[in-house]
Order: sequence, then C-alpha cells, then structure tokens
Amino acid sequence: MFESLTTRLGNVFDRLKRRGALGEADVLEAMRDVRVALLEADVALPVVRDFIAAVREKAIGQEVIRSITPGQMVVKIVHDHLVQLLGSETAALELGSPPAPILMCGLQGSGKTTTSAKLARRLKLKEKKKVLLASLDTRRPAAQEQLEVLARQAEVASLPIVPGQGPLEITRRALDTARREGVDVVILDTAGRLHVDPALMDELVAVQNLAKPHETLLVVDALTGQDAVNVANAFKERVALTGIVLTRMDGDARGGAALSMRAITGKPIKLVGVGEKLDALEPFHPQRVASRILDMGDVVSLVEKAADLVDKEDAEKLAKRLAKGAFDLNDLRTQLQQVTKMGGMGGILAKLPGVAKIKAQMAEANVDETMIKRQIAIINSMTPKERRNPDIIQASRKRRIAAGSGTGVPDINRLLKQHRQMQDMMKRMKKQGGLQSLLGGRGMPQLPPGLFPR
Repeated sequence: MFESLTTRLGNVFDRLKRRGALGEADVLEAMRDVRVALLEADVALPVVRDFIAAVREKAIGQEVIRSITPGQMVVKIVHDHLVQLLGSETAALELGSPPAPILMCGLQGSGKTTTSAKLARRLKLKEKKKVLLASLDTRRPAAQEQLEVLARQAEVASLPIVPGQGPLEITRRALDTARREGVDVVILDTAGRLHVDPALMDELVAVQNLAKPHETLLVVDALTGQDAVNVANAFKERVALTGIVLTRMDGDARGGAALSMRAITGKPIKLVGVGEKLDALEPFHPQRVASRILDMGDVVSLVEKAADLVDKEDAEKLAKRLAKGAFDLNDLRTQLQQVTKMGGMGGILAKLPGVAKIKAQMAEANVDETMIKRQIAIINSMTPKERRNPDIIQASRKRRIAAGSGTGVPDINRLLKQHRQMQDMMKRMKKQGGLQSLLGGRGMPQLPPGLFPR
C-alpha cells in the first residue's frame, strides 16, 4: 500500500533534510516534486491542487525557514495535512440500538459480498455482536448461495433463501427475523451492476427507505484509482451514504483512491480490505496511514495485531521456558508460526519505520517469504525427541527430515544454525536479565536471525 508514493516523497524529503538551511526556492522546488508524486499516485487533481497550496503556505513561513531543522518541519507540515486530507479522526461504525441494519452497496466485482462476510465476522469477534447476513442480490447467479457459504465460514447466521422473493421482501423478512431472534446487527448485501444505472439506484433507494439503516457503506475497489472516486460520487448523489469501504488496499501501491476519497465525496473511509481472508478487514486510521505514507511506520497497528494473534498463555509459557534458558525447536516453530500469522516478513516490515529506504537492500538480500513455511515444514518432519534435542540430528536423520519436508540437507543445516544462534542469544539475554525485552510488547514475536540471507 502506497509503496510508490512513499518512495517518491522519501526522496524529496531526504534532499530537503540534507540542505540544512532552507530558502523559499528550496521549498517551492520540493512542493513541485510532491505535486508530481501525488499526481503519479493517481490522486485527483483538485485534491492535489488544494493540498499543495495549503502545505506551501505554511512551509514558506518564517517559522519553518528559521527553524533549526527546517527539513523536518516541512515533513511535519506535510504529515499534518495528509492526516487532515484522510479524515483526521478514525470514523467508527455507528450501530445504535439493535437490530441495527447495515446496508452494503457497490458495483459488481468490488468485493461487496466478501466484505459483508468480513464485517460480520469482525463484529462477532471484536464487538461480540450477534449478526445476521442477508443477500438481496436476486440478479447475479448464485449470489445468495455465495453469501450463505461465506456466512458459514465466518461462523455467523445467514437468512434462509426463499426462491422468487425480491429485494424488498427479503429486507422485510431479514428485519423481522432479526427482531424475533434477538440479532444485534443485520447486514444487507445488495445487488451490484457492472456500471451505475437508474435501476440499481432506484432499488437501493427503495431498500434504504424500508430498512432505515444505521450505516450505508459503499464498497469500492481501490485498484480502480480515480474510477473508485467517480463511482463514490455517483452513489452519493442518489443514496445517503455514511461511509466507504476500500477493498484490495493491500494491492494498491499508488493509494490515490484513499487520498482522494474523503476530499471529493465528503464521506469517511471507515474500513479497508487488506487481503482475501475473512479476517483481512481493518478500521481506517488516518493518522497511522499518513505515517506509513511518509515511512514513519505504524508500530501501533503492529502491536495491536500481535496482541490479537499471539496467544497470551503460549507467550507466558515461552517466557517461563526462556527464564530457565530453554529454547528448543518447538519454541522456534511457535515463533515462526506467529510471524506467519502476522502476514509474514512483508506484513511486519511494512509497518516498521524507515523500511522504504531499505527496500533495495532487502531485494538484494533475496528475502524469501516462503522460507518461513519451509522451516516450519522441516520442524514438523522431525520427531518429538529431535525437536527437544537438536544435537542428535546427524547425517542420516537430516536426510530423512529433508525427504519428509521436501527440502534439502543444506536447508536443514541452515535451520539448525539459526536455532543455535537464537539459543545463544537467549542465554546471553538470560545472563543480562533482559528476557522481557526479548519477548517484546504484549508477546510480540521476535524475528529469528537468519531470515535475511547474507
């Protein structure tokens, strides 16, 4: 997300910081480069124009020019305006009293049905809500069956399908069922089209008037760039939208849709889809996104994800083992599995400050995302005795483990060397009394040495 924009802006601000004292000409030159970077990231021209004007006015002020670190001051101004552009505050879902209807709308192919299931799962797990999913899409073949399958995967209820019913009849039945069964939230997944048309809008308006939803969320595909903003504007003219969900944000290296959406439509981005799995839906935090764009990292989100995914009991058990100086291959496997749960090396590194600057070095080091999975497979191919005592793994055992895991003996040797390095590190930390810092905040998994080949 935002990779190309982050790189371009990073180069601009690096040049500013190296100059020390800044004149008005330096700031104006930097603003021209920022303007080009934003336009290349597919940010809408009116948004870019207003953004640059606002930043330039502050950046050429005496407070910046006379500052001890003028380059840093310009970066702060850009950061603050990015936050403002993205919506300043995190816009939470307004659910109100149950049963709270949420109306999901959007074009076909935007990820609306999958997003409905993701949202249902999130509300159930995070908010402890009883959720009912209902498909109002009677046009697309198997659309209702698709939502039914996704509901089972998300472990939430779905409204039984009654052939021949129209969207309004399904809406009434969903609301009646929700009241009768004590449902907290009803998610209504409406039909989409390949393009915005009067029939689609008329149907949406009718459903909205009947359901009186607490939230009407427009789902748009971030990969479509400015088209996503145009679609949002078209829907906003006819439907009372309360927020926007941007899907496929993990695949959008430019990020123009996210940067333009709030300014053009006046509607907040409430959620973003960051992957295909049902847990890949996150709240949109303007402050954190702005920091990531400027390569300041998003450590808060990283820690939150770790707190969600890392089992507290497992972390406490590991802490006790480490306090005794014990660290076997079972422990290494647990750490590797936690890294995988958090999106692999890429998912973790993307949220760390300064990562954009070391992208080239990472590419040269040939960081292999599949390495972690291979290492887990190697450990799984070992006997319980071998995992507890790696010293007994000699030539014949290595050949057997390699055959069982689909790897080679050199891969086994690398893993064992990595384990020895971690074991030595644990022993040193034990002597220094720093095991808590080694475990990291809230059970944050430590990145094992050796993941970056030398």
